[in-house]
Amino acid sequence: MPKATEPIRVMLVDDDSTARHGLKRVVSDDPKLAVVGEAGTFAEAERVAAEVKPDIILLDLNLEEEDGGQSLSGIELIPKFRDVAPDSKIIIVTGVRDFEAHRQAIGHGAKGLVLKKNAIEQVGRAIHQVYGGDVWFNRTMMWEVIEGMARAKAVKAPDPESLKIASLTQREREVIEKVGEGLKNKAIAARLFIAEVTVRHHLTEIYSKLGVSDRLELVIYAYIHGLAEIPKSLPEPAE
Repeated sequence: MPKATEPIRVMLVDDDSTARHGLKRVVSDDPKLAVVGEAGTFAEAERVAAEVKPDIILLDLNLEEEDGGQSLSGIELIPKFRDVAPDSKIIIVTGVRDFEAHRQAIGHGAKGLVLKKNAIEQVGRAIHQVYGGDVWFNRTMMWEVIEGMARAKAVKAPDPESLKIASLTQREREVIEKVGEGLKNKAIAARLFIAEVTVRHHLTEIYSKLGVSDRLELVIYAYIHGLAEIPKSLPEPAE
């Protein structure tokens, strides 16, 4: 992680040079961000990511191979990025509203998703939020992804997670419920009349018990297994 005085290092991956240029201008307008690499093909993306090890990768879902012709999904690059730049966090920037593609991107580890039509207003905030350890998803897209995952899980029985869930304390269940409501740690602490550091301790224990790695996985797990109710509307990403 860069020092406080250093900018967040961003890499752009999009086969459309015009789109890359537009994203570069948006990112460069923020003095706390810096574009350190660009790529337009699979081969370039893997090579540049390995060289520059960016903090954030802005990834388009549709790329074209160098030899032309075959359109491939940027989702296929996510595992490659994990190999060559394991600390990089990935934000999908796409013009396509495709639930299955979004679900796959989240399942492969993407921490954010911004529609290209909203990029000017949102991409900078998304970078800061994801870099800070949170996630960035449009409420409608996130709702579709969660509902789809919940439906897929519902047809699978028996539930092998019951022992994990049974190990949770009552307080841990309360914390999970508040996370499911979209509350941040400070707000959870205020609601439960506990210290914020205690909330963080509970979350560490919860992650360990349930086998999830971050807040996004916890939210999805909680919705699927009935530890939290899916809200009728999800909050917009925090600014």
